[in-house]
Amino acid sequence: MEYENIEDCVKNLQDLDEEFKSLDTINKEYVTKLEEVGELQEKCVKQLNHHRYRLGIISKSLKKIRKKCNPEEAKKLSEALSKRKAQLNDIEQVLPKPNGLYLKIILGKLNVSILNKNDRFRYKDEYEKFKLVLSVIGFVLALINLVTNVRVMEIILMFLLVWYYCTLTIRESILKVNGSRIKGWWRFHHFMSTVISGVLLIWPNNQPWYLFRQQFMYFNVFISIIQYLQFVYQRGVLYRLKALGERHNMDITIEGFHSWMWRGLSFLLPFLYAGYAFQLYNAYTLYKLSFHEEASWQVPVLACLFFVLFLGNTITTSMVIPQKFQERFMKVSMISGFN
Repeated sequence: MEYENIEDCVKNLQDLDEEFKSLDTINKEYVTKLEEVGELQEKCVKQLNHHRYRLGIISKSLKKIRKKCNPEEAKKLSEALSKRKAQLNDIEQVLPKPNGLYLKIILGKLNVSILNKNDRFRYKDEYEKFKLVLSVIGFVLALINLVTNVRVMEIILMFLLVWYYCTLTIRESILKVNGSRIKGWWRFHHFMSTVISGVLLIWPNNQPWYLFRQQFMYFNVFISIIQYLQFVYQRGVLYRLKALGERHNMDITIEGFHSWMWRGLSFLLPFLYAGYAFQLYNAYTLYKLSFHEEASWQVPVLACLFFVLFLGNTITTSMVIPQKFQERFMKVSMISGFN
């Protein structure tokens, strides 16, 4: 609605004066509360650290005197310590946390803690959508490069991969600060992928590149398909477990297998291992190309990096599967014991 003359404008501005006074009062109260929250956070962090320090002393003392004291008392004390540590972990979830080294280098001391649980989940959800959208774009670009031979399109894909994996490392570091339980290898996996993409970007446009180019584009197409399958499967699992209260809502999808990703996973495991095998095949192809007369330093470096990815992914995933079988066996044994 627009006003027809200046008198109406003046009148409505005067009417807004009262509303502004109310807004100003609320804003001052908001600023005051923010300062109070900051002070309370500092007090909580100090008391939390002090509490953990004293618990640490008690735990060390218990280890030394366990053999001398009553076993039943030692057991009760150990259980009480475990319970208190779990309580402290719950308290820590709603307190700001210091940045890790990587975030300190990139963002300095900027606090990236998200204290509201709903905001945390929204951030994680945006992370998942970001991965999905970039996977689709990467899939399309790889297909275009399969049917064309335009250097500009190759460079666009490489730039996209560098930016994508670099962004993932930052987003995952923020998620880690906010309680995500992503394992160290999967974070390192994305750091390595950033390096691989960077090396591919500066690979000279020579004969070894053209001998590897087609295979690499097929690899990107296959990886994009796997990432889509993981997104659909893992997101469904995470929402289901979140609804049941069985899992932390900051867990994220990864290029591998977690102990919680079990229900209905049999269809996905072959794709994962096929992706790892493709990484090994890339390493083998690049190793052979390293003996080519036009091969530059990028070829053997990429061969080593792809082999490390294959080895790390295969070992990490394979270690979790028997662990899950053991957990299921223990659950079945406990149920049988009650029957």
